[in-house]
Amino acid sequence: MKIRIIGSAHPLRGGGISTFNERLAGILQEQGHDVAIYSFSLQYPSILFPGKSQRTDEPAPAGLTIHSIIYSVNPLNWLSTGRKLRAEKPDLVIVRFWTPFMGPAFGTILRQVRKNRHSRILAITDNVVAHEKKAADLILTKYFFKPVHAFLTMSSEVMRDLRAITPKPAVQLFHPLYDTYGSQMPRSEALRSLNLDPSHRYVMFFGFIRKYKGLDLLLEALADPKTEAADIHLIVAGEYYGDQDLYEGLIRTHELEKRVHLFTGFIPNNEVRRYFGASDCVVLPYRSATQSGITQTAFHFERGMVATRVGGLPEVVQDGVTGILCEPEPAAIAQALVRFFEPGIPALEEHMKAAKKNYSWPVFTEKMLAFVETIRH
Repeated sequence: MKIRIIGSAHPLRGGGISTFNERLAGILQEQGHDVAIYSFSLQYPSILFPGKSQRTDEPAPAGLTIHSIIYSVNPLNWLSTGRKLRAEKPDLVIVRFWTPFMGPAFGTILRQVRKNRHSRILAITDNVVAHEKKAADLILTKYFFKPVHAFLTMSSEVMRDLRAITPKPAVQLFHPLYDTYGSQMPRSEALRSLNLDPSHRYVMFFGFIRKYKGLDLLLEALADPKTEAADIHLIVAGEYYGDQDLYEGLIRTHELEKRVHLFTGFIPNNEVRRYFGASDCVVLPYRSATQSGITQTAFHFERGMVATRVGGLPEVVQDGVTGILCEPEPAAIAQALVRFFEPGIPALEEHMKAAKKNYSWPVFTEKMLAFVETIRH
C-alpha cells in the first residue's frame, strides 16, 4: 500500500511520538509498503513550548522519507498540505493524535484528503482527553474526529474516552516496544559514565517532567525514612516541562541532595541506554495516565517497574510479575520501592524478558493493517 503518516518526526524532539512514528514507518517499509511521514516545519509556537528546544542535533533515521511541511498555526498551510496529500492518493493515512492543539491543523488537512474518495484515514489516539485540560479541548477534538474513518487506541482508558465522543470503528492494540535505543549497557559501565557510586540502589524517573507524571510524589516518597534506610537513590532523567522550582525546592526541603541525581536536559536517543543501564528499577508515579511509552522502553531494557495504579498502567505493569503497583500517594510509593528490593523481586527481570515478546512491531502492524481492511470509506 501507499501509506502516509502524519505526526512528529526528525528533526523534531517529539519524545516517544517521534520515535514511534519513525519506527512504524520503518517496519511498514520493511514489509514492502511505500511510506512517508508528513511532519512539522513548526510544531509549537515558542510561547506554547515548555521545553528548551524543539529540535535535535541527532542524525536523521536512515532510509525514511520525512516531509517537514506542516505549520501548526497557519490555516493556509493546512489547506496546501491537505491538497498535496489528496493528490498523492495514499491508500492509508495514519495520523497521530495526542493533543487537542493539533485538532484544527490535522482536521483541516484530513478534510482535504477525504476529497480524493480513495484514502482510508486511521487515527492512532494517544490521548482523547488532554492531561492538562483546557476549555476548548472538546471542540478541537471533535473537529479532528469528523474526517477520520476509524481509530486505534493503545489502552482501555483511551478507548473509554473515545467511546464517550464517537461511535466510529475503533480497535485497541498494545503499545509496541521502543527497541531503537540499542542494547543494554552493563550496570557498572552505565554508572561509571554517569559518575554514580555503584554501592547504592538506583530507581529512575525518565522522560519529560510534567505535573501529571508525579515526580513530586516520588520525591516525597524518597523522603520517607523507609526508602532512606533501604539506601534507595533516585535518577531523574528528562527535561523540565513544568515548575522546576517546585521539584528542586522539595529536594532542598527534604535534604535529598545526596540521594537525588538530576540529569534534567533532553536525553538524546543514543544516550537512553546509559540511564536504563544504571537503574535497578523504573518508577512511574503518575497521577493520571493513558498509556506510557516509558513502560515499553523498560520492557526493551528488561527493567522492572514501580507504577501507580492509574489509567492504562495496570494493563501493562503486572503486579509482582513485571513490576509493583501502588496508589499515587507518597507513602504507598515508598512502600512499593522498598518492596521492589526485597528478596525474590529481582526475578522480575526474567518475567520482563518473557513478556516483551508480546509487544513486537510485526505483530502490531499485522493487527493494525488487518483492522484497516475492515474500514469502509
